[in-house]
Amino acid sequence: MKAVLCRAYGPPESLVVDDVPSPLPGPGEVVVSVKAASVNFPDVLIIQNKYQFKPPLPFSPGSEVAGVVKAVGDGVTTVNTGDRVMAFTTYGAFAEEVKTEARRLLPLPAGMDFNSAAAFGLTYATSDHALRDRGALAAGEVLLVLGAAGGVGLAAIEIGKALGARVIACASTDDKLAVCRAHGADETINYATDDLRERIKALTDGRGADVVYDPVGGSYTEPALRSIAWRGRLLVVGFAAGEIPKIPLNLTLLKGCSIVGVFWGEFTRREPTRFVESMQRLGRWYSEGKLEPHVSRTFPLEHAAEALTLMANRQVTGKIVLTP
Repeated sequence: MKAVLCRAYGPPESLVVDDVPSPLPGPGEVVVSVKAASVNFPDVLIIQNKYQFKPPLPFSPGSEVAGVVKAVGDGVTTVNTGDRVMAFTTYGAFAEEVKTEARRLLPLPAGMDFNSAAAFGLTYATSDHALRDRGALAAGEVLLVLGAAGGVGLAAIEIGKALGARVIACASTDDKLAVCRAHGADETINYATDDLRERIKALTDGRGADVVYDPVGGSYTEPALRSIAWRGRLLVVGFAAGEIPKIPLNLTLLKGCSIVGVFWGEFTRREPTRFVESMQRLGRWYSEGKLEPHVSRTFPLEHAAEALTLMANRQVTGKIVLTP
């Protein structure tokens, strides 16, 4: 089978596509024939040895996949060959076949195609854990989403609307903000041209946002925190800007607010029952038409480096999907 390989840590252009043996499932494992694999920001980090998980070289990047079960190992009773599934693999998904633990598989929601399934799980599950679990977002509250045109950002907009919040989406171009509005954003802020704090103040009558969803970090976090409402919650989701901000802690005192970490991967390991409940809710919302994964581009497997470069340069709206 063909696979994208990271033989040595480096930028996306250092990846190669090569033939490797098809994987065989061990006890408790499953082999999936990959129909679609999405590109996520951690994929950019893992090939550069900048991610918290460090697989042994060589390896295939890719943490999110949708496909058909090809083979099951001993002791697997939850899925059968031929089942349509999605999976979170941490790495290995940028290949024609991937081996993973059976417990990492979930059935595709009714009516969902493979491209949408590959773009669904990680982004929507991260945003659901952030907003419902860590942020306790309630109907009638104001949600501010930074990096709103990215995969997790668009998911946060849709989940925020499903929960009954008023959503303000922030992005760096008018084209990206148009996509945010198409996915339900009530108001938008172009933080490349607008004063972020002044716009938040104007859009909330000076009150601020109840919940700030921040997958960006860098220079945007502190202004957003300074504009948060009393008892607000800043959700630390990631650092796509590349810089981990240093926050003056007196701001939390003055605002009576909380800075809340969102580590979805660890959540799935430590609280598997709540993770399953989250995915079931997301599946219901999808079936009800409340969620619509945005796949902006698809690439063949051989163009994985190009897709990862776009992600690294923050030129992706929604999700990019590779189709072996």
